[in-house]
Amino acid sequence: MKSPKSIFTCTECGHTTTKWYGKCPSCGEWNTMEEGDAPIEAAVSSTAAKIKRITPEYESDAIAFDDLELPSFIRSTTGMGELDRVLGGGLVHGSVVLLAGEPGIGKSTLLLQISSSLCRGEGGERKVLYISGEESQGQLKLRAKRLGVGGKGLYVLTETNVRRIMTQCDKVKPDVIIVDSVQTMYDEHVASAPGSITQVRESALAFISKAKNEGISVIMVGHVNKEGGIAGPKVLEHMVDAVLYFEGEKLRSYRIIRAIKNRFGSTNEIGMFEMSDEGLVEVANPSETLLAGRPVGVSGNCAVCVMEGTRPIIAEVQALVTQTSYPSPRRTSNGIDYNRMCLILAVLEKRLGYRFSINDAYLNVIGGLHIDEPAADLAVAMALISSIKDEAVADDLIAIGEIGLAGECRAVQNFEQRVSEAVRLGFRKIIVPARNLELREKAGKKMKFDGVEIVPVKSIFDRINWTGGEK
Repeated sequence: MKSPKSIFTCTECGHTTTKWYGKCPSCGEWNTMEEGDAPIEAAVSSTAAKIKRITPEYESDAIAFDDLELPSFIRSTTGMGELDRVLGGGLVHGSVVLLAGEPGIGKSTLLLQISSSLCRGEGGERKVLYISGEESQGQLKLRAKRLGVGGKGLYVLTETNVRRIMTQCDKVKPDVIIVDSVQTMYDEHVASAPGSITQVRESALAFISKAKNEGISVIMVGHVNKEGGIAGPKVLEHMVDAVLYFEGEKLRSYRIIRAIKNRFGSTNEIGMFEMSDEGLVEVANPSETLLAGRPVGVSGNCAVCVMEGTRPIIAEVQALVTQTSYPSPRRTSNGIDYNRMCLILAVLEKRLGYRFSINDAYLNVIGGLHIDEPAADLAVAMALISSIKDEAVADDLIAIGEIGLAGECRAVQNFEQRVSEAVRLGFRKIIVPARNLELREKAGKKMKFDGVEIVPVKSIFDRINWTGGEK
């Protein structure tokens, strides 16, 4: 039987067929089948055979659990505390990390900086092999000179052929391998163009096999598609140990690293950086950075304390309510879930009688931060009320709490950490759910700060004035 000239591969699960389907027969996703060249060699169609040609053979005899030995080091600090926080304390020995982000966001800059730090890290020098498939050696040298990085144990390889890369890895014997980027790598025995789904999957499998068999830490850079996901097969995210997203806007200097998956730590932590002429600089205190330049005496502003993992961060919520000129009012939300904003607007209109239905409403979180937790509901509500009444909220007031459909204010988690962070940054009027204070009193814990007024609220019917006291 004549073999097909092309095959169709699902971008989500990697399933291949000889004809196109609107819906993938394997994972059920729509419009994910992409056409590519069929493999030339039938004998090497299996993934295991392809990897065997690229990587050397390893013995995989079973070992008694009690005979297993711990490596000389479990984690290596990357030299950037913010990145170590997201990774769970550092780069784990033998782990594979996938770092994704939009072009020009600063992925290569970050990796070149941590390469230099790893070479001069704690616990002895590490050998780092930086593999670049997108830049020449001259370009890398220019960037390294600008960033002031380098090191005796840092090796650079500009190559995209996976087989030749594995040969160089056997010669250098690095402790850490950085691949920039996995979409540029290719296996010459796979009949597909570099960047195709098959090539990305097979190249990633080669590096993963190398990491697991030799205990080498691998960091791979992944490109982002139009939808914001990692380009290539979705199965690639399940193969690695950690998936990090590098977020931010090109026109703004702040960058955020967020863990989507992490087998060795929490997925709730974030790391914040600022892009400068000397590269990426850690932002050790995001709250002060996000509140910098906050307007004074302007309506529609309210501060809130949210939790990003174990870190409390104070952000500024801005609201603008203005009379609409459209048949149906506009609703725009940036940094807060759109449906959550509509829910709060409906509660305020139904329970308190504010006519948001005849006004446009715009919400924004300063600094590009995205707030997911409902503890910001009370601050959003106060910002909206402040804007529709055109009365400014006190500059030293902060609101924390979740709002229900009946207008009740529900308790939040990590209450003590949020209040302590607000006090540390100079807020003197803190509006909190009454339930949180009741729970603390039952536990025999009293929360008092000199010069700080903590105002308990049971529902939005407890009308709060802008100076922090009840009416």
